[in-house]
This record gives sequence, C-alpha cells and structure tokens, in this order.
Amino acid sequence: MNVKTVLILLVLALATIFALLCVLLTRGRAPGTCQHRPPAREDTDEGQSLVFADLSPEEMVAVVRYLQGHLGVQLVDAWRAKPSDNCIASVDVQVPAKAEVLRFLDGGGARPPREALAVLYFGNQPEPNVTEYVVGPLPVPAYHRDVTVHKYGGKVPYHRRPVTAKEYVDINALIQRELQKAPSFLAACCDTDGTDLAILTTAPRGFKSGDRATWFVLFHNVAGSGYYLSPVGLEVLVDHGDLRVSCWQLLKIFYNGRYFPSMKDLEEAFVANLLEVVRIKRPQAETVLGSMRPQSPPGSPAPLQYEPQGPRYSVRDNRVTFQGWSIAFGMNPNSGPRLFDIRFRGERVVYELSLQEALALYGSNCPGGMSTRYLDGSFGIGRFAYELVRGLDCPYTATYVDRHYLAESDTPKTNQNSLCIFEHDAALPLRRHFSDSWSLYYGGLRKNTLVIRAISTLINYDYIWDFMFHSSGTVEVRVHATGYISSSFLHGQGTNYGNRVGPHTLGTMHLHHMHYKVDLDVNGQLNSVETQDMGYEIEKDPWSMENTIERLHLRRGRLEREDEAAFPLQGPMPRYLSFASPKPNKWGHPRSYRIQISSSAGEHLPTSSSMERSISWGRYQLAVTRRKEEEPTSTSIYNQNDPWTPTVAFADFINNETITNEDLVAWISVGFLHVPHAEDVPNTVTVGNGVGFFLRPYNYFDEDPSVASPDGVYFSSEQDTGACEVNSLACLSPSATCAPHLPPFHYGGFLNLSLAPPPGGL
Repeated sequence: MNVKTVLILLVLALATIFALLCVLLTRGRAPGTCQHRPPAREDTDEGQSLVFADLSPEEMVAVVRYLQGHLGVQLVDAWRAKPSDNCIASVDVQVPAKAEVLRFLDGGGARPPREALAVLYFGNQPEPNVTEYVVGPLPVPAYHRDVTVHKYGGKVPYHRRPVTAKEYVDINALIQRELQKAPSFLAACCDTDGTDLAILTTAPRGFKSGDRATWFVLFHNVAGSGYYLSPVGLEVLVDHGDLRVSCWQLLKIFYNGRYFPSMKDLEEAFVANLLEVVRIKRPQAETVLGSMRPQSPPGSPAPLQYEPQGPRYSVRDNRVTFQGWSIAFGMNPNSGPRLFDIRFRGERVVYELSLQEALALYGSNCPGGMSTRYLDGSFGIGRFAYELVRGLDCPYTATYVDRHYLAESDTPKTNQNSLCIFEHDAALPLRRHFSDSWSLYYGGLRKNTLVIRAISTLINYDYIWDFMFHSSGTVEVRVHATGYISSSFLHGQGTNYGNRVGPHTLGTMHLHHMHYKVDLDVNGQLNSVETQDMGYEIEKDPWSMENTIERLHLRRGRLEREDEAAFPLQGPMPRYLSFASPKPNKWGHPRSYRIQISSSAGEHLPTSSSMERSISWGRYQLAVTRRKEEEPTSTSIYNQNDPWTPTVAFADFINNETITNEDLVAWISVGFLHVPHAEDVPNTVTVGNGVGFFLRPYNYFDEDPSVASPDGVYFSSEQDTGACEVNSLACLSPSATCAPHLPPFHYGGFLNLSLAPPPGGL
C-alpha cells in the first residue's frame, strides 16, 4: 500500500469520524428558532388609509363628552337607560364622501375632516325618536349636525330602535315574576322553579308598524353547553312597547301546542288536569344535548402552518400589504367587516367591499320559531365579533388586531384580537403543468392567499367572515356558518318544519342570506356591465359541406339599465358578468373584473309579505346600481323592529337608470337553506356550509399577473432539480428547518362579556 492510498484512507476516516461526531452532538437538539426577515416595504401609503380608519377609543370618548355638553338635554348612560330616557346608542366613524376621499387619495386634495356618526335615542321628549348626528372634526369636536331627515326623509320613529341590553334585562325580570305564578306546572313540566331557565328573543316584534311585542322561547340551561337544543315547550309573548316599564305585560302563553291568556290560566289548567304535560327532567351536564366537551383525550399535535422567515405581509395601522395587494380594513359595529381602497399592483380595483346584512329566517309550528326573521345587523355583527382563539379560529402565528366600539354605553369597549390576518397555504397549486411531450418540464405556483378574517357570534350562530386575496389578482369573499342550530319544542306535526334531533327537540329549518356591497372601480370609476354566455350554432362543416357540426359560440352583451342588471334570486344570470372599463388591454378587450357567485340560497320571502320590502335586497342574487352617496347601505338597523315600514328599502335603489360608463355598485346576495339534522348536534360544521363570491380579473391584465410571484417553480429534464439555484423547493431544507416562535397561549374573550351583554340571550 503506497503513501497516497494511506493518505486517502486517513482522510476518509477523519471525515467519517467528523460526521459521526456531528450526528452525536446534534442528536435530540431542537432546530433553531426561525429568524424574522421583514418583508420588502410595499406600503407607500404614508397614512392616507387612515381616512377610512375606525374610531379610536379616545375619539369615541371625545364625541360622547361633546354630545353631553352641547345637546342641551340630559343624557343617561345607555347601559342603565329606561325607554323614557335620552341616551347615546352608538358612535362610529362617518366615512367621508367618495369624491372627497378620491380628491385626497388621487388628486392631491386636502384630507377630509374626520367625523363620527352618533345615534341617539330620545325617549324623554314630547315625540320620542331616534336621531343621528355627524360630529366633528376629530379629535376635538366643535360642531354637530342632524342628518336624520337628510338620510331617511324624516325622523326615525322611536319604536324602530333596536332593543338594548337594559331592555332585555327588564323583560327578563318581568318574565321571571310571571313564571312564579305557575309553580306546580313548572315543577311538573320542567323540573324547575323557572329561575334557571334561559330565555331567547325572537324578532321582529309584532305584525304592524308601532308594535313592540316579542315572543321569548324558554330553554333548560346547563352551564357549559348550548341551551338552544333544550327547549321546554314554553314560550311567552311580551308587550314591551310602552315607555313605562311598569306597563309591560305578557299577552299570551304557549305550551305544547296550546295558547293561554296568562301564566295563571296555564297553572289553573294544569291543576285541573286539563293540560297534557310532557315531563322533562332537568338535563345533566354529562348527558345534555349540545355539550362541546371533547369525548376523547388530546392526541398528537396536528400539522402547523408557520412562516420560516416571519410574515410576508405587513400590517400598519388599518392597512395590510402583501405581494402587490393593499387593503384598508375596518369593522362596522352593526354591519360587520368593511374594506376600502383595495389595490393590486398600485391600481385601485375596489373602493368599498363591505358586509351589509345577515338574515336568518325560520320555520316552525311554535310561535317563536315561525315568526323569527333575524336581521343580525340590528343586533351587531361587528360588535359581537369576539376574540379569536389562536391556533383554531386562525393560524397560531397569525397577526391579531383589536377592534373598538361604543354601543349601549358611554364607555368604549374593546374586543381584543378579534380580527386576524394571515397568509394561507391552500396546499393546492394555483396553477401547474407537467409536460410529457416534445419538451419535458414542470412549472407551477402554490396557492398562497392573504386572508382577513373575523368571526361573529350572533346568539346561537357563529359566522366566519373571510376576505381572501390571491396572487392572480382575484378577490375571494366567503362566509361559513357554524355554532348551534336554533330549535323548537317537538310537538304535533313538527317534522313538517325540520328534523327531530333530540328527545323533545326539533331542529327548525331556516334560511341564511347575506348581503354585500361591492363598489368596483375597474381601471377608473366609470364602468359598464358586460355579459358573456354560450350557445350552439348548427352548421355544415366548411371543408365538405356534408356533415353537421354543433359549434359552440360566444354571446356577448351589454346591460344598459339597472332593471336589466337586477337578477332575481332563483332566476337565470349570464355565466360571465363583468364590470368593464372603456380602456382596452393589450389584446383589444375591455379591462374588466368578473363577478362569479357561489351560492345555494333558498327562496326569498314572498313579495306579498308585509315585511318583504325590509329585506328586498334578498330578491336578487345580483343587482347593479349607479353609486349614490344617499344610498350607502342596502338596509338599516331600524328595519328589524319595523319591517312593515322599512327605514331603508333596497328595492327603491333600482329605478332603471342608465349604467353605461357610470360609477357602479354591485350588490350581491349569497346564502343557503339549512334543514338541521342529527349531525348538527352538538354543533353545525363549516363543511358544506360556506358560500361566497369571486371578483376575478377578466382581460384586466395582458397575462396572468401571478407570473410575477416569487413563489413560482420551474425546472426541466435537463436540470438538476435538487439544486437550490434551479428549484426553490430544494432550498427549503436549509432555509425552513427551524422552529417557529409560538407565543404563549392566552385567551381573554370571556372578559369582554362582562363589558358587552350578548344579544337577546337573557
């Protein structure tokens, strides 16, 4: 053996020893913590997006103090105000007129004055009413102006005001007093003295304008579980329209298919053995329907999404930026999430994208269920968007943002961590191709999406509101429903209105309909509505003229007026409908954004209904109107308690005006029919219960803009696919082998409940 061979063997031996030492030294050692690398700065906003920002707590306090000192009337804190008092019901930002905002954002004009919209209940006046004031300028208010008549054509009648938490408390006290008049009945039917029963509101509250009489449904209440699944068969109709609480009364009692004038009459019928009683034992925690306690011990941790070099998006004030996207976000305490000034690659695509309303319309053979049409905006879709649970409601490492509101109190409240922002890996290619002919290569791009999410708990239901932004220039809007079904006591022909899901529980059928405002500005404010669909031409083949071909061809059209662009909920609609700019792309087609709806909405309330106009937005899956400052929303918080004379009737927006080269708004309805079934216990799942729509570029670009994404992958058969410089996926091992920083889990959502009573649950 020569010296050279010995040296080679020695080097190999040393290398082997070194490798073994590395393995031994690193065995069991956790990977290093992921290092945060800030994303490249995309935000050149310089604070301009603050023109849309929600009010800060300090601004809310300033508005309250100003009103207390300048209205010349005594204002009682709403949390303790009687119907006969004056109080501040809510304070929210007053977004400036669009023309003012665009002059500021695009034309170098002055920043519009910052203002608030204050809603006041004036119960202590000769003619009680609801009044809305614009207060400004913030942060130091110096003026207020009454905008009620300008917005609604007159004062808002007092009976239209939403029910406050204090009003619910007083109703609860009345019901509890009345229950004590039927002790024998309650003991027999429900194994209770009534004090531990949960009481749930319905709405609307009567059958004509001026009514304020509400059916309340009673349930067994077991701590730690959803009482909504445990009705006892007892429902009470409460008249609470008088400004004097002492004059409120029970008008009717319902039990197990029968109606009684009072609790005393019900008790007398029971004692006289004239009443069929279904005896229900008080449920126990371990057997009650609706318990969400896990039935299995925790297993190994589920897959975890993390960001090896930190978030690739940036959040600054009320604006988030991500790979060409720029979005201003906020939360209306009544109607929920709202986005403004949505831009892609520096161009505004959407001026406003906002939730307007969520309707839940029920059927039942019990009075409470059959009369329920919840308009959740009147309860507070944004107000009741509580803290999100890290790692379940949103990814553990998402960015969590606090939201502030002032409602039914003179003191601002905070729902901490109630909005989340994150990048989502859908584990699905956005696009890909494997070439197996002529040339061999692979090209693809992961479907990574920026998500803005909030979740509202509205009595029994939880709605997950998602706004997603794709690298293809597409905006996706999605809502999922979960939470508890509402139920009625099972009696008679109850299964004509749902399915039995418990010993005495009928899961009542219902509709979920949601409405959105989409103010698209496609390559400028002036747009038209263009349609495309398919047809077949029956032709002879041109090369022989002997055979017939059914040739697919494109039908193009333009909708000239609003009536043409109002598509009934169950009616036909062109498969392609776009907001088109007069300016073409490179290939000569109008730069456009297509509206694509994904929904299975149930049938709309018949137009013959006395309350249909209050939800007339639900007539249409899509309606396009000219944008008007005097038509800012499709509904009103006052519609819930007076749907018979709606304060805002969306049907009035559609009056056949021209929609060619105008500033246009798309109003979109999505929803589904839900017939509860056994698998809705304990909870409705999100799978199959999601609907929404897309805003997709359609000839807006000259090619798919996602080609500019830094996440693209391409390699050919001639390349070394394991080389980092060829294939970015080969770089993951060195660049992403790290442990994410997971902040300690903390949840303070229950603390918020001490500040904000739940809507309608007493």
